[in-house]
Amino acid sequence: MRARVRMAGLLVAGGVLVLPGCSRPATETAGEDRPTAPATPSTSSAGTTPSPTPTPRPKLKPGGKGEHVKALQRRLEELGYAPGRVDGRYGITTQMAVWAFQKVNRIKVSNTVGERVWEALDRPRAPRPMAKKREPDRVDVDLRRQYLVVYKDGRPALISHISSGSGELFCSNDPGSSTPRCRYATTSTGDFRTGRRASGWETSPLGRLYNPIYFNGGIAFHGALDVPRYPASHGCVRLPMNVAEDFPKLVGTNVPVHVRRPT
Repeated sequence: MRARVRMAGLLVAGGVLVLPGCSRPATETAGEDRPTAPATPSTSSAGTTPSPTPTPRPKLKPGGKGEHVKALQRRLEELGYAPGRVDGRYGITTQMAVWAFQKVNRIKVSNTVGERVWEALDRPRAPRPMAKKREPDRVDVDLRRQYLVVYKDGRPALISHISSGSGELFCSNDPGSSTPRCRYATTSTGDFRTGRRASGWETSPLGRLYNPIYFNGGIAFHGALDVPRYPASHGCVRLPMNVAEDFPKLVGTNVPVHVRRPT
């Protein structure tokens, strides 16, 4: 990939760069219509009544509305994927929650909720731990698939889509320096711990961060207005705004953070 040089006004030192509900199995798919048995059921040669064929669940896309969207949102919320308001409207927060669910369940990431996603919602996978050391309270970050998991008491409490360092070359002035310094926008892998935090919007040398929680020098988890499907930050871990509202309530100070790029 050809590196793109971008000039930025300033930069947080470090150059490298937010979730509740527990999973439980579903006994019946939310929002699915139950087929009505015929008044006089036919029987097989063995004398048993054949099982009715389930009604197919519809494909859902951004902009969709209705009870099936509401059922999707309820199930995502139940599993910890933070789809935003359960209002029956397939908006951007629901879309990003769907992305995170698809990533964890090894489904091709798209905006569409089809039968494969519905089936996975019935039988969801657990997120893969990022490190051998699995503290009961921690944050795991998967840079390859672009999602994070907040664990509380050993169980996923929040799973979110993210956007991390783009890998592009950029130049900026460090605080107190008039000479630009160039570096690559990377999010380093490793084991870290959460440190300084701020409430609301904080202006950093490279832009504005919402409810930032720093974990590696000037690299932070923070809410952003733009969290695309691909790595796009200067190194921080961008979170959807609705996730960034709850992230500080779930993640305290000195909490382990494991950042990996698994195969």
